[in-house]
Amino acid sequence: MNKRQFIKILTATSLTLPAFGKKLDKTLTRFEQQTPENLAQNEDFWAEIRKAYRIKPDYINLENGYYSFAPQETLEAFIGNVREINFQASYYMRTRQFDDKAEARKKLAALAGCSVEELIITRNTTESLDTVIAGYDWKAGDEAVMAMQDYGAMLDMFKLQARRYGIVNKIVSIPNHPKSDEEIVEIYEKAITPKTRLLMVCHMINITGHILPIRKICDMAHAKGVDVMVDGAHALAHIDYKISDLGCDYYGSSLHKWLSVPLGAGLLYVKKDKISKLWQMFGDMGYQDDDIRKLNHTGTHPVHTDLTISHAIDFHQKIGIQRKEARLRYLQEYWTKQVRDIPNIVLNTPADDKRACGIANVGIKTIKPADLAKMLLSKYKIWTVAIDYANVQGCRITPNVYTSTAELDKFVAALKELAV
Repeated sequence: MNKRQFIKILTATSLTLPAFGKKLDKTLTRFEQQTPENLAQNEDFWAEIRKAYRIKPDYINLENGYYSFAPQETLEAFIGNVREINFQASYYMRTRQFDDKAEARKKLAALAGCSVEELIITRNTTESLDTVIAGYDWKAGDEAVMAMQDYGAMLDMFKLQARRYGIVNKIVSIPNHPKSDEEIVEIYEKAITPKTRLLMVCHMINITGHILPIRKICDMAHAKGVDVMVDGAHALAHIDYKISDLGCDYYGSSLHKWLSVPLGAGLLYVKKDKISKLWQMFGDMGYQDDDIRKLNHTGTHPVHTDLTISHAIDFHQKIGIQRKEARLRYLQEYWTKQVRDIPNIVLNTPADDKRACGIANVGIKTIKPADLAKMLLSKYKIWTVAIDYANVQGCRITPNVYTSTAELDKFVAALKELAV
């Protein structure tokens, strides 16, 4: 069976897919003349986008940052992939899976803005960045720089290397409301010494939504001979950028977040000249040292998820990253501007629109974050997540493109009532 036949079968197994696609295409055509900024405020347009999702009615979901569930179009394609691969079984796995996965990888590299030779599909950001951290040829006394606001799984991986090899981890803290990019760059710069080998930094801090000046940080670190690894878990398909423009050496992201791929897919970017220096975590001697695929041996994996990356990219690109970014930023600012100056309410996300997009974090001085999350769900039927560490006390709020301003109005009303 050739690739064309396989795709034809997948389409046939997803009978509802064409209907979703045609409706969305008509909507996009109707509003195509509007700028992303104007369209971001057009509730009629986004109400049509909302119809592409099956939304649970029990609560208002403002916790899309952990897992952005797939729109129906992508979900049906995923189910079709599962059915067809299950039907073909080992025949497919031994004949077609490698070429199909290569096509998905190629399409993902184009979206991410890097060479396909510098990217592999992983399971998530944790696997991606831990592969880099564990792949370094660490020596006792080597230093790594990171922030307390970084994701716990990677911080733990650095702790493991400290126990195993005797490296020194230097941890800084990023202010929630910096005065300038230079203030942030200087924080990292002061932590670097001649023994520093690797600096880890978030593209978008997961607990606050704070977007960091990655290019400036990379340029500073490289001038001192230090590699930079970027945690881009929340940036891909959220804000408009290309990995190749950031100047980093390593980049990891999760595709189940803002790209809305079904669970189990992520990406790892490694700059071409850095690949040969990394040890692979799993024994795979089938590739040359400078081939990034050496880092990708995880045994038999759910290839149907990898195939669905292509479908998720198609849906994402129909909306367009500029429209999507504008909408997510508009939603965040829609509610944060209404509560930012209210006594007893604390916003842990910068007000500058260049320093944040869809994610924000809000707290109430008199209520513990865990209690606030419980109250929002039990009393107001609003689902969030509590954050109470690294100088951040509040609930992370992550709407998605299907979120309406009417839902955010209910959230704002709840905050005002609780803040009294």
